[in-house]
Amino acid sequence: MPEVELTQVFRSRRAVLPEGEQAADVVVREGKIVEVLPYGQADGGQNDGTRTDLVDLGDLALLPGLVDSHVHVNEPGRTEWEGFATATRAAAAGGVTTIVDMPLNSIPPTTTVANLEAKRKVADGQTFVDVGLWGGAIPGNTADLEPLYRAGVFGFKSFLAPSGVDEFPHLTGGQLEEALAEQARIGALAIIHAEDPAVLDAAPQQPGPHYSDFLASRPDDAEATAVAGLLAAARRTGARVHILHVSSAAVLPLLRQARADGVQVTAETCPHYLTLAAEQVPDGDTAFKCCPPIRDESNRDLLWQALADGEFAAVVSDHSPSTPDLKHLARYGGNGDFAAAWGGIASLQLGLPAIWTEARRRGFALADVVRWMSSGPAALVGLCTKGAIAPGKDADLVAFDPDAAFTVDPEGLHHRNPVTPYAGRSLTGAVRTTWLRGQVVDVDADARPIGRIIARGEA
Repeated sequence: MPEVELTQVFRSRRAVLPEGEQAADVVVREGKIVEVLPYGQADGGQNDGTRTDLVDLGDLALLPGLVDSHVHVNEPGRTEWEGFATATRAAAAGGVTTIVDMPLNSIPPTTTVANLEAKRKVADGQTFVDVGLWGGAIPGNTADLEPLYRAGVFGFKSFLAPSGVDEFPHLTGGQLEEALAEQARIGALAIIHAEDPAVLDAAPQQPGPHYSDFLASRPDDAEATAVAGLLAAARRTGARVHILHVSSAAVLPLLRQARADGVQVTAETCPHYLTLAAEQVPDGDTAFKCCPPIRDESNRDLLWQALADGEFAAVVSDHSPSTPDLKHLARYGGNGDFAAAWGGIASLQLGLPAIWTEARRRGFALADVVRWMSSGPAALVGLCTKGAIAPGKDADLVAFDPDAAFTVDPEGLHHRNPVTPYAGRSLTGAVRTTWLRGQVVDVDADARPIGRIIARGEA
């Protein structure tokens, strides 16, 4: 008998489309969205050799799958920190259907084509969502950038201050200029961790459990000085640059002026900078440590205003987990020393409810969250088939209950180590089901991964 063609219809009274939230039927064939129709107009019951499956979500919101372009998977080499299977399960559980993995914290780092292929090989068959890969620009690998770009990395990450791992050193002034000039030549996006090492070295370095001491060691000026220098280099080289994880509102006027001057610059911020504040961090709770740091409430308000004004291209997790011992947490036998603890926050599974909880409180809509966390990052990295519920896009979809309240239990998270600053926090908004190209993503430990390793230009 001939194979029956399957059509799927995803029906919701709250579908978040590019034109806004509305009741709609989303028609899917072979993993692609083919039509978006008014609510109720894509009824099943075909008599022409096809079959229609209706997924009626009622009042659950239907979102496009989120795109998280800033994730540290850490495999191979530091897989005890995280890994492709655990990270992508957490992503799917949080409504994220595409991630782009950072080039460091794995061993080897993604700084040569051989290292890229090693990472692709270990990731193959493990991913529950689609995974792209960033390359790295470090001292001495300028000749590797064009081959890496041709091999499909999405662009190149660099640090302007020490990264925390020896195998991924930071760029000095002349090295940055050389790397940016090469990336401008080949048309690649440069993504930059911008903190100035001289400012950091001059800041007070007081170890211990007090968050205020750690915050003083990473002042706003470290970001502002680094961004100013980076923008000057971008002007000279013509490079397209993206500022990662902006925590300090002090950089915002610099970005505005640079854009006015014609510099090709974008920026992102992260859920922890938008939902947490320095005033809330308990002494010794190093789950809150990240670099650059979570700053105070007034700074957070300025970041929200910039987000409302369209000054950020994306809100992404900077998911950077580690083993509990590296966090020096007292509940795992550590001393709570912020200076000694690993700097990174694990939030891949919680970004959507964390942002929605705060966004709704501030009067924003689900359409705003989708713009910040799906269409924005998809556009940033050139994923033309992701980031929207529209014909021609992949049927990467999320059933989301915007009114469901829950308390974060770290043991219920899918990432490898149960360490998160959101532990015990009350959030609103729950992912009920995630689909990747029309297939339900089953995140159980024995489920079959259905994600793909994607290259730049493929999706």
